Amino acid sequence: MSEKIQKSYDQATIQVLEGLEPVRKRPGMYIGSTDVKGLHHLVTEIVDNSIDEALAGYCTHIEVTIQKNGSVKVRDNGRGIPTGIIPKEHKSAVEVVMTKLHAGGKFGGGGYKISGGLHGVGLSVVSALSEYLEVTVYQEGKIHRQLYKQGVPQEDLKVVGETDETGTQVEFFPDPTVFETTVFSYDTMKNRLKELSYLNKGLRITIEDQREGQEKQESYMFEGGIMKFVENLNKNKEVLLPQVLYIEEICEDSEVEVALQYNDSYAETIFTYANNINTEEGGAHLDGFKAAMTKVINEYGQTLKVLKETEKLSGEDVREGITAVISVKLCDPQFEGQTKTKLGNSFMRTLVNKVVSQKLGEFFEENPKLAKEVITKSINAQRAREAARTARELFRRKGVFESTTLPGKLADCTDTNPKNCEIYLVEGDSAGGTAKMGRDRHIQAILPLKGKILNVEKARLHRILDNDEIKSMIKAFGCGYQDEFDISKLRYDRIICMTDADVDGSHIRILLLTFFYRFMRPLLEQGHIYSAMPPLYKVTKGKQEIYCYSDQELKQIQQELGGKVDLQRYKGLGEMNATQLYETTMNPETRTLIQMKMEDAEEAEEIFTLLMGEQPELRRAFIEDNAHLVKDLDI
Repeated sequence: MSEKIQKSYDQATIQVLEGLEPVRKRPGMYIGSTDVKGLHHLVTEIVDNSIDEALAGYCTHIEVTIQKNGSVKVRDNGRGIPTGIIPKEHKSAVEVVMTKLHAGGKFGGGGYKISGGLHGVGLSVVSALSEYLEVTVYQEGKIHRQLYKQGVPQEDLKVVGETDETGTQVEFFPDPTVFETTVFSYDTMKNRLKELSYLNKGLRITIEDQREGQEKQESYMFEGGIMKFVENLNKNKEVLLPQVLYIEEICEDSEVEVALQYNDSYAETIFTYANNINTEEGGAHLDGFKAAMTKVINEYGQTLKVLKETEKLSGEDVREGITAVISVKLCDPQFEGQTKTKLGNSFMRTLVNKVVSQKLGEFFEENPKLAKEVITKSINAQRAREAARTARELFRRKGVFESTTLPGKLADCTDTNPKNCEIYLVEGDSAGGTAKMGRDRHIQAILPLKGKILNVEKARLHRILDNDEIKSMIKAFGCGYQDEFDISKLRYDRIICMTDADVDGSHIRILLLTFFYRFMRPLLEQGHIYSAMPPLYKVTKGKQEIYCYSDQELKQIQQELGGKVDLQRYKGLGEMNATQLYETTMNPETRTLIQMKMEDAEEAEEIFTLLMGEQPELRRAFIEDNAHLVKDLDI
């Protein structure tokens, strides 16, 4: 929001709701967890305060730095936290914000009408969960500073210098007695900051890593905002609309932004946000958008005589090939759903529906040729969906997708608690047989996959559902797919791709990930997908056998052992016997798993499209650009 919502922002705008004492006892209640995700949530809480200043029209630049000692510093050029004394508290407003839970300008409507932050717990929780935190405020010609340790102020707020700048700087180091790790990930922080720069057009966000050997810096600023977001999501695809359609409407205290563009793919890509929070479960704003798209395209299909009066396109039909970003800003957002990332404010459904219906209708009136292309694509999608529905109903009648009807080649585990169980997707019947013999039958299930599964990026649904390997996976997992996906029915907590350590194995892994990304995305989003790491070499010297999982590890072992050693290069899982496969790749005590994450939606969309899409020249360019990363290639 570019409008400045009030002139005064001082100690009178700070309200205190409750104390801070419970935070250190139960940190998970306030930041979700104390693992790496909770660690990065601390940075998010600080940045959200700076974003609030940007939403109010006072901040244009946010700098985030991972410093040499591993601490994080966040600096903005907003107005600065108020420094005056709050009479009721007999403390500075800075100290109250840093030591009292739910104290800040976003409560009571005095400081901010619209603010980000999922939980709104803010700086006080960061202060409580930090080994130390130092806040510096640049305001009214003076530099104010105060130090905290585990949420306890070590001194009063002091003036330490003069300045002609404004803003707030927070430097903190997380408390190692609270968090499982205190090592910040540059990429995790970068992805979220890039997303925020898209959602706040014109705001510059800079991130820098000063740690030794990891030095890097990037800066983001998108004048086009979410329009640029959609452009970048579609940059490797053939687009139907020559330009991104951008819709913006400010209505009293709410704002609606929508950017959309069709491409020639079969996938639907929609990201939704409320007050800069990624609403992964959708909600009212997404419902309003979907209803408007279906209504307008059906109306114009009949107006242009492309559709008969009796014909009607479904929501799925009109959204095939769409890439859209929906960003709304509102007072007092209500979040629902299993992970509190579903927008519940019902008035936003009505508002988005109204705005999108009006603006999309105007666009179609002014561009009848483009409207006809979109409607024709939707009709083709409908025909393909009819074929898919027929196939789906046929499979249902045969019980193909019923969780009680498991695939014949699945060797299931005996434990019935999904939290304890894992399933290995194994390349080939030979390796599958070895894995079945070597596994822990209580918790490990084995599903052999014959050859390469279908590339779902280039196929319509009825062909995908007719693929034996895909049918086997859907049946085994038990949680459905796409709109029918229900993660509560997932039969295994860990789905592990175990393929050969060669080019074919990597290709199969990419095909599997593409399938998960397009048909079971929550599995990736919630961290259920893993890749096994089989050894590349077996080094033997006398009676000593050592397995190496990388060339670097091999060199180190060879140096340690010295002299002559017997070296075996594993080109496939089938070269190991059952005991060796279990000990090296499947034993939870000794194995290495790589968790497949989806921290950057834009990059994931781009890579899957580039590697698995219809443009071989882009794929060739990618391979040529990255060929230098391959150090040991087996042909």
